[in-house]
Amino acid sequence: MTQYGALRLWAVFLTFIGVLGMLAAAAGTIVLAIEVDGFWWTIGILLLGGPASILFAALPVALAQALRALADVGDTVAAR
Repeated sequence: MTQYGALRLWAVFLTFIGVLGMLAAAAGTIVLAIEVDGFWWTIGILLLGGPASILFAALPVALAQALRALADVGDTVAAR
């Protein structure tokens, strides 16, 4: 039995929040690209703003992976 269940629970929660955030950022980027006037504004949003917003929305997923790795290391060390 693992002693790091709380870390794993937070990892699942953060992964869920991160996936929802990335979906919302992608949808928002598409909506904003449709709403702006001009070709270059649309290209700028799709090539600069979209990837940046999705990158920032993915930070909870990266934190969740770190928590999961920390729990794995703790389980491995505790088993020895």
